[in-house]
Amino acid sequence: MSDPSHLATYLVAGTATAGVIFRPFGLREAIFAVAGALVLVLAGLVDVEAAIAAIARGTEVYLFLAGMMVLAELARREKVFDWTAAHAARLAGGSGARLFDLVFLTGVVVTALLSNDATAVVLTPAVYAAARATKADPLPALYACAFVANAASFILPISNPANLVMFGAEIPTLGPWLAWFAAPSAIAVGATWLVLRWRFRRVLAKPIESKAPRPDLPLSGRIAAGGIAIACAVLLVASALGWRLGLATFIVGLLTSVLALAASKRSPLPLLKGVSWSVLPLVAGLFVLVAGLEATGFVDQLARMLSEYAQGAPRETGFGAGLLLALACNLMNNLPAGLLAASAASAGHAAPAIKGALLVGVDLGPNISVTGSLATILWLIAIRREGESVSGWDFLKLGVLVTTPALLAALAAVVWLAP
Repeated sequence: MSDPSHLATYLVAGTATAGVIFRPFGLREAIFAVAGALVLVLAGLVDVEAAIAAIARGTEVYLFLAGMMVLAELARREKVFDWTAAHAARLAGGSGARLFDLVFLTGVVVTALLSNDATAVVLTPAVYAAARATKADPLPALYACAFVANAASFILPISNPANLVMFGAEIPTLGPWLAWFAAPSAIAVGATWLVLRWRFRRVLAKPIESKAPRPDLPLSGRIAAGGIAIACAVLLVASALGWRLGLATFIVGLLTSVLALAASKRSPLPLLKGVSWSVLPLVAGLFVLVAGLEATGFVDQLARMLSEYAQGAPRETGFGAGLLLALACNLMNNLPAGLLAASAASAGHAAPAIKGALLVGVDLGPNISVTGSLATILWLIAIRREGESVSGWDFLKLGVLVTTPALLAALAAVVWLAP
């Protein structure tokens, strides 16, 4: 018979995860993750020392998220993304298809350099404004923001916080990363663009307004854009040299914001108030929930399964594990699913092919459902603020169509190219 304490841990972790996904009563996701973590500690299912150690394991992730969120909010407040979207609208020249392509390309760049959450949170409203200004149907461009946010999120180590979660201190430097993930990323991005273009071909064939607003970026916006460009270059250097990406991201985000605010003579308070700081306790709570599952032996069982199946067939095992993780992300969100997978891969000393496939599963897999990742949840919130509505069923139908070929092809490439 199962240990009652283990069953209690599963119940608490499952309830907390469901709360994060479905947000009953409209409460923030962090409330459920933190509440679940506190219940585990207060019930004696996770001791205080283990909880503190679990929270400390996420230090690099917290620093990375804080730095990226500050950079993204700075870009939003200084109208950098609005300027980019307006410029794309003018370059479209009355072509709905060209506007879609420019939005998708912008999403690739923003995701690669500022993370998938930046694309979901700050690019989406700007794209909606550009679509409305050109009298284009906004849904194709909005869907482009949602899907490219995850499809492009393993171009670089800094493109998704999940990359740091999956590899931890063993994250490859920039050169090896590109040698391994450049082709799978190109496949994922290309396949996603191709299917979306085909799916919305009739809508995109309609002409749009060619007299879009003239792009205008104020001085403070130009300073912010220049600072962000320098920040991205610094992060690429940090990745190439193997520096701690979380700390580097935090320092760069802080310094860039200080310089931009000093140049525009603005208070930092509005910028800081605009950042979604609740993401940090959300991730910390999930680390504690995973620690509780580790105490039950659940993660060890997953690690043993990976090790057993990987003997003699690491690439095939990686491909299958990546598919299963993609499915799990859509059932329970990629944050807890990714943390569990990372713990199991670390405990089982998984081969590179398996770690690479798990990364693709946790980054690209969540594109099937609107609750699959934090980025898509943030995207849904952003479009609702603009008065648009996409049901979970509509997103699922499109997500299966768009993500299935991209996921299968990217997994095949990443296990084949694994060092």
